[in-house]
Amino acid sequence: QVQLVESGGGLVQAGGSLRLSCAASGLTFDSYAMGWFRQAPGKEREFVASLSRSGSNTYYAGSVKGRFTISRDNAKNTVYLQMNSLNSGDTAVYYCAATSYYSGSTYASNYNYWGQGTQVTVSS
Repeated sequence: QVQLVESGGGLVQAGGSLRLSCAASGLTFDSYAMGWFRQAPGKEREFVASLSRSGSNTYYAGSVKGRFTISRDNAKNTVYLQMNSLNSGDTAVYYCAATSYYSGSTYASNYNYWGQGTQVTVSS
């Protein structure tokens, strides 16, 4: 079955960096665009970034643009989220997801598969 497994979360001070990874199995990885979403306590899940199947097209939420970078390694079936200049507003559970939409999507409902999430906590 399809599995998406996130890793790399943790506790970091404001201004610091983290790199999240999401390892995919059970699907033809390069046939799926990938996305990262996050959900803070008491808030709805929100789009963070997406990446097309080939890796050539990216899209970011305004709140993370210029600080976060999404990338993928199709040979390793892995998608990454490099997060720099973190602030308390970035504290959330981060989820990776796979969609059959070629370029990805900002809508969670368009994603077919989801990981279990990894916690990112930024201390001020």
